[in-house]
Amino acid sequence: MFKNSSKLLFLITLISGTLIAVSSNSWLSAWMGLEINLLSFIPLMMNYNNLMSSESSLKYFLTQALASTILLFSVILMMFSINMNWYYEEFNMMYPMMINSCLLLKMGAAPFHFWFPGVMEGLNWTNNFILMTWQKIAPLTLISYFIIPNLFSGIIFLSILIGSLGGLNQTSLRKIMAFSSINHLGWLLAAMMLNENLWEFYFLVYIFLSFSILVLFDSLKIFHVNQTFFIMNNNPLIKFLMFMLLLSLGGLPPFLGFVPKWLVIQFMTMNNHILLMIIMVCLTLITLYYYIRICYASFLINYWEINWFNKIQLNPFKLSLLLSFSFISMTGILLVNFLYLLI
Repeated sequence: MFKNSSKLLFLITLISGTLIAVSSNSWLSAWMGLEINLLSFIPLMMNYNNLMSSESSLKYFLTQALASTILLFSVILMMFSINMNWYYEEFNMMYPMMINSCLLLKMGAAPFHFWFPGVMEGLNWTNNFILMTWQKIAPLTLISYFIIPNLFSGIIFLSILIGSLGGLNQTSLRKIMAFSSINHLGWLLAAMMLNENLWEFYFLVYIFLSFSILVLFDSLKIFHVNQTFFIMNNNPLIKFLMFMLLLSLGGLPPFLGFVPKWLVIQFMTMNNHILLMIIMVCLTLITLYYYIRICYASFLINYWEINWFNKIQLNPFKLSLLLSFSFISMTGILLVNFLYLLI
């Protein structure tokens, strides 16, 4: 990506658009930041070596343009109603719900998730990482200004349900990561409903684990579950670390990915959201199931590998990066307790 100067320019404007949206003090400037971010990401998605990238970029553009149009319409209508003294009680919930729905559509949260797995399937791992993490920062920040608990409870339930069930019958790793992202969005919104610092911590841990896994997927050039059966059998350490990172992303204790979910469960219990918390935990076990299914099949069934994968080797920098990230992930709870004692 960085060998092309135009790609670097669009990456800078992509970052600038998000920063404008996050730091703006009006909805119009926030909309402008979202538009700059959208128009910068479209050229980054294009890859002439991948025919599916054109389809993905068109899907992404149409969906985001629809969300931006409805967002601008909602904001203008809300400001017009306030200025004309038409802002009655019956409209108090309508405008925040419209704005929240647009931002949820921009993120790909359920039930507005229809475009997300299809777009993920047509992109490379670098663009997938940007779509899963950076592209969610501005909508999440804007949603945190307009929290509607009743609406959020339904969105949380649907996101975790669809994120869990949607990945069960998938053989593409990109679609599995897409449904995993939808599932994590449900937990993120639950954390946002409870505490501002909590969702920021959850999101940072999610970025860290996603980056660790996608660096490995990109290095090994694997895109489907059956490819994991044959990789790195001559180097079992790399294979072990990859599936430990997957289990950490699924939230299995005692890995790092369990820590933010543990905090969300604790805060939901303290705020008497017991039923929703039980549903979230039970549905997330399904997500953990399809991670364990990949690990089980790779570890216990197939022990041979084809010659193609013998030619794939990790360079020393990526290997050291993977080892350090995996160590942090596997010792997550111990590190958090140690830092807490120091503070």
